[in-house]
Amino acid sequence: MLIREATTEDWPAIWPFFHEIVAAGETFTYPLELSEDDARDWWLLKAPNRTVVAVDDDGTVLGTAKMNNNHMGNGGHIASASYMVDPEHSGHGVGRALCVYTVEWARSAGFRAMQFNAVVETNHYAVRLYRSLGFEILGTLPEGFNHPKHGFVGLHIMHRAL
Repeated sequence: MLIREATTEDWPAIWPFFHEIVAAGETFTYPLELSEDDARDWWLLKAPNRTVVAVDDDGTVLGTAKMNNNHMGNGGHIASASYMVDPEHSGHGVGRALCVYTVEWARSAGFRAMQFNAVVETNHYAVRLYRSLGFEILGTLPEGFNHPKHGFVGLHIMHRAL
């Protein structure tokens, strides 16, 4: 697996699973009817922030991550990231590889910590992955997310020092 900078040419491969994940309404706080144009503008970040794709030996996009400063100004030393793995390729280490990549990017870019603002508490795979990579749950916003199957569930704020 190779992780490389995402380009606009990657978007047609990203959009189908991006749309599927967002429309399911189980893991992201994005609008469920997010248009493709808005999604592309939100996901494909400009420098100094970054968006990457994980690809296999054939160049198939397996997943993607965006990484950015979490806050601006005097809070600009905290990074954040978001991840999407094509469901057809989940369970094969793509999410872990992308998460490790973003932590290393943040460290090398001089950030002091990484914070995830809204990890849905029922997203057990993500919570387990982030914890295994040193992230801690700082707190949970009770009923911060209206899950389509579980109703109102918490949103974790997760953090790790770099």
